[in-house]
Amino acid sequence: MTDTAYPAPVLAGPPDPATRANILTVLLTSVAYFMVALDTLVVVTALPSIHRELGGNVGTLQWAVNAYVLAFGAGIITAAAIGDRIGRRRMYMVGLAVFTAASAGCALAPDIGALIACRAIEGIGAAIIMPLGLTLLTSAFPAERRGAVIGIWGGVAGLAVASGPLIGGAVTQDLNWHWIFWVNVPIGILAIAGSRLRLAESRGPAARLDLPALVLIAAGVGAVTWGLVQAGQVGWGSAQTLTGLSLGAVSIAGFLAWERRAAEPMIPLGLFRSRSFSAAVATQFLLAAGIYSAAFLISQYFQFALGDSPLGTGLRFLPWTATPMVIAPIAGALFDKIGARPLIVPGLLMQAAGFAWLVYLAARSAGYASYVAPFLIAGVGISMALPSVSAAGLNAVAPQALGKAAGVMNTMQQFGAVVGIAVATTVFNANGSLAGPAAITSGFRPALGVSAGLSVLGAVAALGIRRAARTAKPGPGASPAAEHAGLAVPARP
Repeated sequence: MTDTAYPAPVLAGPPDPATRANILTVLLTSVAYFMVALDTLVVVTALPSIHRELGGNVGTLQWAVNAYVLAFGAGIITAAAIGDRIGRRRMYMVGLAVFTAASAGCALAPDIGALIACRAIEGIGAAIIMPLGLTLLTSAFPAERRGAVIGIWGGVAGLAVASGPLIGGAVTQDLNWHWIFWVNVPIGILAIAGSRLRLAESRGPAARLDLPALVLIAAGVGAVTWGLVQAGQVGWGSAQTLTGLSLGAVSIAGFLAWERRAAEPMIPLGLFRSRSFSAAVATQFLLAAGIYSAAFLISQYFQFALGDSPLGTGLRFLPWTATPMVIAPIAGALFDKIGARPLIVPGLLMQAAGFAWLVYLAARSAGYASYVAPFLIAGVGISMALPSVSAAGLNAVAPQALGKAAGVMNTMQQFGAVVGIAVATTVFNANGSLAGPAAITSGFRPALGVSAGLSVLGAVAALGIRRAARTAKPGPGASPAAEHAGLAVPARP
């Protein structure tokens, strides 16, 4: 009998520890970013319930959204710089702790003022979590695998934003509005523990912190927003309005003057010498202003004027909010072939057309089916524009400026949301109130017309974007965060 040699059986061993660590890194950073993105708009469908319990008018209710978004936008660049100095994991855990504690504070808020204050603190935590989570994630993977993991990370954020109004409505209706904040607490605690045990520490170049610029720009945008809110409540000629707008203008002028002389500016003004980058930033600002103002207004209209439940409102939003999950990846693939303008300009005009259709439907139809088509048109339009604006802005700058450029784009997106809601609310207050369905509709129609107008202005701004001759690639000195910062999915309703 002849002996036959068989290959030795391959025994399945334990998973590679490095693989397990990478999977945990993706999980920990994605779950945290899900919370941050979800809280951007999860509160929108809960606002009517918050109003019934805590009081306030449209002018004060908008701050439940604006306080979060303003703090979020103001802190992104500074949080990333502090993380580079003291340790990214350490700073990331601080952000998680701040966000978690502030969420509990929101749930326990005894009045609208306390809720707004806690939402602002929650926004500070979000501003820390977002950039540092991205940096920790990209640092854990080799360059050839980062695209895939950033896609997962961004996809999770997109899912959170798309489901935000629906989740907020379902939780508010089945439990109460306090639980949209309570759910963050156990998740945040687990994320802190997991980050402490599983995420690797890293540091970046110790750049000087541009704290005066942070204070000036945050004060400027905050004062302008407050002035716009006061204009809608007490008139454009009131002392409160004029004081807010004047202080805002002075602070923004001071910010620009400081940045021109700063050795390491928060926002390098030289970036704006690129016509395409300037146009992309303006488009990003107006795009966010249109989306957020519309989401804020439509939610109030459906519940206060049409009598929808919070869950019913979230379901009405689905044709709009779910569309980007299907269309945005297709638009991203087309961007490399046809450039930004053929996607952004018609996309924002489609969004404006969808909003205009909703203005027409207000006071004419309350049925679910009649709102599907305009929401789909607006959703397809914004899905074309969203990935193209960020990519166009980043393609317009030098490789070594990618990190700063991405920070500018993300910051202006948040500030656009704040200003858009403030302007739309001012128009609402000038034409209507929350006194009853007729008064709500009277204010809603011109205010949503403003959201449509902001979308048209965004399309006009996008005409200044030129097609780049090349796609910017990070240079040898670029950090992982700089390499992929532009791949994050922007917040959307």
